[in-house]
Amino acid sequence: MGCSGCSTDKGGKPNGCKSNGGCSSGGCNRMNAYDWLHNLPMADNACQVVEVSFSQGTRKDFYRNPSLQPFEKGEQIAVEGVNGFDLGEVSLTGEIVRLQLKKRGVKEDNPEMKKILRRATDRDVDLWKQNKAREPEAVIRSRAIAKQLKLNMKISQVEIQADGKKATFFYIADSRVDFRELIKVYAYEFKVKVEMRQIGARQEAGKVGGIGSCGRELCCSTWLTEFKSVNTNAARYQNLSINQTKLSGQCGRLKCCLNYELDTYLDALQQFPDQCDVLQVAKGNAFLAKKDIFKNLMWYTLPDSNKQYPLSIERVQKIKALNQQGIRPDELEPVEVISNKATETEPEFVELVGQISLRSLDKADRKRRQQQQQRRPGGPQGGGPRPGAQQSGGRPGPQQGGGGQQGGGPNRGPQQGGQQAGPGPQGDGGRPDNRGGRRRR
Repeated sequence: MGCSGCSTDKGGKPNGCKSNGGCSSGGCNRMNAYDWLHNLPMADNACQVVEVSFSQGTRKDFYRNPSLQPFEKGEQIAVEGVNGFDLGEVSLTGEIVRLQLKKRGVKEDNPEMKKILRRATDRDVDLWKQNKAREPEAVIRSRAIAKQLKLNMKISQVEIQADGKKATFFYIADSRVDFRELIKVYAYEFKVKVEMRQIGARQEAGKVGGIGSCGRELCCSTWLTEFKSVNTNAARYQNLSINQTKLSGQCGRLKCCLNYELDTYLDALQQFPDQCDVLQVAKGNAFLAKKDIFKNLMWYTLPDSNKQYPLSIERVQKIKALNQQGIRPDELEPVEVISNKATETEPEFVELVGQISLRSLDKADRKRRQQQQQRRPGGPQGGGPRPGAQQSGGRPGPQQGGGGQQGGGPNRGPQQGGQQAGPGPQGDGGRPDNRGGRRRR
């Protein structure tokens, strides 16, 4: 069961958990186990151990319940701590706890197991919230102190006990670190009992969280509790390219998901014959390139070419039996592999010459020539366009003569007006209109 924020509204739209992995019922807590025995009747010898989670499920531990108080999942309780108490949430109760104890190798009658003190009060919760608010500042300060002491380590997280009497510093280091002086400085700086705990890169990625290349939340930050070793053989068995960038997760190590399908691949590889890396044929020795477990094919290469030939398992076994008898077959007899991919068609050539309009280029060219004529020393006065520039556009002379009369001065008006009526003496600036008059003759 999740919290109320994880339910759906009246329209069926999911609300989504706003607490990001820390809902009150514990159903959305990371690394949470489903209690599939909660509906079964309890036995007379009920389990006296309760599983308690801390820091939104990042850390879990077992605590004894000597008074046999009935606790519900997600309830906040106060447990024994170092010289004080700590606050956590009940994650599992009942018979399912015995299975968890057996899984982790913890005895139920262990005398060193700490006890549950009481249900959390309002005062306990307020004190716990105050100490939790100190953790981000403690991380920054602890990193600065470690840098001052020139220690080759990285402080990943600081977890302060609910009563503020103890602080656990999680750090990452490639080699052994002598932090005896560091503990003294931390104890003096934070006024708490200091505990140093080394974690790996995978544990740090689980504490930080994030989104993987698959688009889902990291497994180490949601449900994965035990980290198994991952090597490159897992990638080779699955015919994956040994690419460090693609095979590494956000922690910088090989992805844990490489082990998820490894057993399936190992079972499928048992169908393939052993000691078939080299097959002897008439053309020479054929060397094994790869195995395709999905199509049950084995790909071989010949020395005379780089081409790969797919062979069925039955054909490989037959050639191997012939080689043991000293017989070399003439051909490998590869099978025909039919691809389901659609064939790519090359795009047809399209002739675009003559389909592109050049009007915009002509307009820009005319505008550029007009600006150049205006900047000449003998250009028209007043900054207006010259009549000759307008005539280059293809308009007839009489129309341009009228335009020149509008753009010219008052002392040039009679000359241009007389040019329209008939031939006459040439005046200043009247050359285009005179040419127009000669055309009319």
